[in-house]
Amino acid sequence: MKGGIRYHPEVELNEVNALAQLMTWKSAVANIPYGGAKGGIGCNPRDLSPTELERLTRVFTQKIHDVIGPHLDIPAPDMGTNAQTMAWILDEYSKFHGYTPAVVTGKPVDLGGSLGREAATGRGVLYATEALLKDHNLSIRGQTFVVQGFGNVGSWASKLIHEKGGKIKAVSDVTGAIKNNSGIDITALNEHVRMTGGVKGFEGANPLDAAALLAEDCDVLIPAALGGVINGETAKDVSAKFIVEAANHPTDPVADEILAKRGVIILPDIYANCGGVTVSYFEWVQNIQGFPWEEEKVNTNLKKYMEKAYLSIKSTCQTHNCSHRMGAFSLGVGRVAKATLLRGWEA
Repeated sequence: MKGGIRYHPEVELNEVNALAQLMTWKSAVANIPYGGAKGGIGCNPRDLSPTELERLTRVFTQKIHDVIGPHLDIPAPDMGTNAQTMAWILDEYSKFHGYTPAVVTGKPVDLGGSLGREAATGRGVLYATEALLKDHNLSIRGQTFVVQGFGNVGSWASKLIHEKGGKIKAVSDVTGAIKNNSGIDITALNEHVRMTGGVKGFEGANPLDAAALLAEDCDVLIPAALGGVINGETAKDVSAKFIVEAANHPTDPVADEILAKRGVIILPDIYANCGGVTVSYFEWVQNIQGFPWEEEKVNTNLKKYMEKAYLSIKSTCQTHNCSHRMGAFSLGVGRVAKATLLRGWEA
């Protein structure tokens, strides 16, 4: 099984169960050999010191060390966690089982992590967006983008889209939102965020009401923060032609219907943000083999997996005459169902 561990105040059992189920379908859509898992701690990591975070992580690992493992359940970073968190889990797990780098992915490269893993989810968003736009005879260059959430995924997606010639008009994070109709210099913004901890106060753009960000006029909207932000209330104001779900379940079912009636095309989360789990798979493979890959190989293989998955979703959509979300879920559930039957588990 495979899935992230998140540290966030709103972590609770039902959310973790739902996210684990999404990971099952996401792995199947990406066509990688994992079931879904998820974990988390209800806390605000911003309120904790590095020492407190380490103690919390190590005690958590002590409690779950017998249910995780390289052939059982392989954690990875999620909201509020990072490579350092994985390093602590690896070290604590190794006290019980011996040094086992394949127990977690998203580790520091010095501890067996994969080159390209930090950018993987954001890079996957880029490849997914390119595949979608290509289907409509468009490219990244010349399109306008709004990115909600400038954490790991949103910042990498923005950087890579910016490098491809896309115009990032507005972005937001927990500190606020900013806008520049001429396009935001993402390189300068990343440096500002590194220095100040958030997008607020960036001199190369104007302040924007965060609540109005989703309604900004653009070609592609990329929600890359919490789930449920596009709902029955906010969906009616969305002006984007395409939505690429970099976050987990950012669009609720009511919003889905509203946007579908208006012809907005949504690339669902279980495909659009599967770059992270795909490169986590590559990292696990490298650990099992004891043979690291060059970053170019990681990125080339990620692009192949993302393009193949998009073509599989497109084929399913054509077969069933359905939306991308229904096509992706049909593909994922269908692959799991086929494997279940082949193993003789049918009722």
